Amino acid sequence: MDTTLNDHKLTIYQLLPRLFSNVNSTNKFYGSIEENGCGKLNDINDTALHAISDMGFTHVWYTGVIEHATMTDYSAYGILPDDPDVVKGRAGSPYAIKDYYDIDPDLAVDIPNRINEFKALVQRTHQAGLKVIMDFVPNHVARTYKSDAKPAGVRDFGEDDDVSVPFSAANDFYYIPSQALTIPSGYNPGGNELKSPLKDGKFYEYPAKATGDNVFNAYPTINNWFETIKLNYGVDYANGYTTHFNPIPPLWHKMFDILTYWANMGVDAFRCDMVEYVPFEFWGWLIPRLKQKYPYLQFIGEAYNPGEYANYLFKGGFDYLYDKVGLYDAIKRLTRNEGHASAWDINAVWNHHTQGFNERMLRFMENHDEERIASAPFAGDPWKAVPGMIVTATLSIGPVMIYFGQEVGEAATCSEGFSGNDGRTTIFDYWGVPEHQKWVNNGAWDGGQLSHEQKELRAFYNKLLKAVRNNDALRAGDFYELMMANEHQWGFNARLYIYLRYTDTQRILIVANFNREDREITVKLPADLLNKFNLHGKQVFADLLTGSQFITNDIYRGVHLNISSMSGLLLEF
Repeated sequence: MDTTLNDHKLTIYQLLPRLFSNVNSTNKFYGSIEENGCGKLNDINDTALHAISDMGFTHVWYTGVIEHATMTDYSAYGILPDDPDVVKGRAGSPYAIKDYYDIDPDLAVDIPNRINEFKALVQRTHQAGLKVIMDFVPNHVARTYKSDAKPAGVRDFGEDDDVSVPFSAANDFYYIPSQALTIPSGYNPGGNELKSPLKDGKFYEYPAKATGDNVFNAYPTINNWFETIKLNYGVDYANGYTTHFNPIPPLWHKMFDILTYWANMGVDAFRCDMVEYVPFEFWGWLIPRLKQKYPYLQFIGEAYNPGEYANYLFKGGFDYLYDKVGLYDAIKRLTRNEGHASAWDINAVWNHHTQGFNERMLRFMENHDEERIASAPFAGDPWKAVPGMIVTATLSIGPVMIYFGQEVGEAATCSEGFSGNDGRTTIFDYWGVPEHQKWVNNGAWDGGQLSHEQKELRAFYNKLLKAVRNNDALRAGDFYELMMANEHQWGFNARLYIYLRYTDTQRILIVANFNREDREITVKLPADLLNKFNLHGKQVFADLLTGSQFITNDIYRGVHLNISSMSGLLLEF
């Protein structure tokens, strides 16, 4: 597969190693690591990785591999225990980083050798023809942050801070002087299962530090990111968001060193958490410096404010940003059959939200923050994702991402512990992912326990991903919107989305049917398009997904299509 710098069509498989390779199916509510098990980096072997590559993926995003706060005690290995009063879930949040220079001990077979186990995973991933994406969490750290793996001479976060002032550009944290942190009431860490003398509601932090989601007082609520501390990039939030970037704040240099450390291990890209909580000026300083040494390094930003996209792409230097507030939301409304949902909303995405940088938006229908498609809160049926995934994968040349288990219809039907029954797969608890485990098949990685329908669903994703990678019109071609040319055609309604992807040598007509019933429509191509391609007379349209054909004897009259409900066509002609 071609993955050069000029190829935007990254196909990304996101997985949490803690869950991905766990074959334990006990799934006890708030269960411990001993009870519910935990996947290991070593379990993600050559067979598993080649299966991911064979599916049509180019990148694997290993989520939650850096050491984070946990209720599991690793003091026997020289790792200070974390206070459960400031840990979410028995396993802990992968986004409450405890040591930027270390690997989560949960994921290691030989805990003292955990860094080398990660290096071996990187090597195996590359040997399978895949690139490695790693999380970078720049905005906040765990309340109990302390690096025991940092290289010699590296100063820890907060080690040199003046804790008597709320803000100083030379500080790593923000402080609330003369006040101790108040732990939110109503939190039962670890549920009734956890018996720990530290579970007493008396975690002590003085002076209190600002909380990760911009709470600049000593009283975060249970709905805040109370388990984390906000990092200070030189923005004085209490005084009009004034910036202090000259001289460069010490934190900027520390983050540069951390990313250099992981890039030296062969990490190919960083998915950066909540990038809009960190000033784009920092990214504009950091990313070019890293790319001077690692020109192939890529940066993907989790972003939610379309008004700031241009700043983070063009001034911050990101390669790609999330398209959540835009295409994801529009596709979800259509998939759920909401009354106000319209395929015209997809037009608004590329024609408004992402105009000028459509190819730099990462598209998805699931990730660790969002509801599973097969869950009751989303669609209740994984097959209802078919038209949405076709659009998500083929609307532009930008990246597309699949979340592990999505391809076999994981529905996340349980309450796991800290994570309630909310249609999401937990990131906080030790757990086995039931439908995904049928594909893992006790470590055979062959789908041996999947139902026939699940195998068919996985085959759909396989065909779709390979279509976008192996067809230049989808991987690197141009886009032509066909909604306006067809809005007055018989059979058209606002739950159909129609467009063309093309190069000089290939043309693919895409029709996605979000209707809950079959549709017939004669799709017409505008005269200027037919003249551009010198098309006339009889044309045969072949679906890249099923091999079915549609024939027109006169392309000027259009092509008559029968489209099943909640499905779509990729018609090469």
